[in-house]
Amino acid sequence: MPWLIPDTHAQAVEAAREIVLRRLDRSAAPRAALAELLERKEVDPRVATEVLDRLEAAGVIDDTAYAARLARTRFAEKGTARRAIAEELRRKGLGEGDVAEALEQISSEDEDVAALALARKKLSATGHLPWEVRRRRTAAVLGRKGYSRDVTMRAIAAAHAEESE
Repeated sequence: MPWLIPDTHAQAVEAAREIVLRRLDRSAAPRAALAELLERKEVDPRVATEVLDRLEAAGVIDDTAYAARLARTRFAEKGTARRAIAEELRRKGLGEGDVAEALEQISSEDEDVAALALARKKLSATGHLPWEVRRRRTAAVLGRKGYSRDVTMRAIAAAHAEESE
C-alpha cells in the first residue's frame, strides 16, 4: 500500500518552509541569509532551493525591497554613507543590481548634508579640545561611517566655518 507511506519530500519541504518563516517572523532577511540558514540546518539543497523559489515567487522574500529598506534605515538613522551601506548589502549576499537600486535613493547632496550634520555634532561635542584634535576626531567619525576623504574634509570645513561665525 504505497499511498500509506509518508511523503518524505513534502515533509522536508514543509520543515524547511517552517524554518524560513520562523526566521522571517523575527525580521526580514535576504535570500542568501535564508539559504545559509537552511544549509546550517542541513536541509537538502534541492529542497532549500525549492522552498526559497516558492517564497520568492509569492513575494515573501524580496531582496530588492530588503536592500532599499536597509539602505534607507542606515542612512536616515545612523548617517551611514552610501559606500558603507553598499559594503553591508554585499556582505549580506545581495546582488549588485539590488545594491545599485537601493543606493539610488540616496543622492550625493543627501550624503553631503548628513556628513555636515555629523561634523557639526562632533565638533560641538569636542569644543573644549584644541582644533587639531577636534578635526582628527571628527574625520575619524565620518570615516567610520563610510564617507570619502573629500566629503569628510568639506563637511569639517563647512561646520568649522559655521562655528567660527
